[in-house]
Amino acid sequence: MPTHDSFADKLAAAVRPVLGSRAARFIAYLGLCAAYLQGGLVKLTDFPGALGEMNHFGLSPAPLFAVLVIVLELGASAMILAGRLRWLGALGLAGFTLLATGIALRFWELPAGQERFMAANSFFEHLGLAGGFLLVAWLDLQEKRT
Repeated sequence: MPTHDSFADKLAAAVRPVLGSRAARFIAYLGLCAAYLQGGLVKLTDFPGALGEMNHFGLSPAPLFAVLVIVLELGASAMILAGRLRWLGALGLAGFTLLATGIALRFWELPAGQERFMAANSFFEHLGLAGGFLLVAWLDLQEKRT
């Protein structure tokens, strides 16, 4: 019995050459890592500002935490983009994102209003970002298995 391609199959076949390309995948990884690359570079070039951020969130000793955050943000992003231990870099950024989100976006402690609304939105966006990194780790480990 002949099979007929559905509209969804035809649409997937049409976009697969573009979205299935290595370039599209790299752009997706770059987008996922963009905030961490920017954050790490800003902290690296403005170390006093990085220290102020660590102090703001009560992380002490601030110089140690600033260096650790810079190394993690830039190093894990580089691992993801280079494809070397991508799963480990992705897990590192997922864990960092969850920890930083819990420290910086405690929306439940804020009074009702615009500030709480914005913090809650950002909190859940960061959960989505951590989920994206978990997916990157899972996909990388799946590819290594085959």
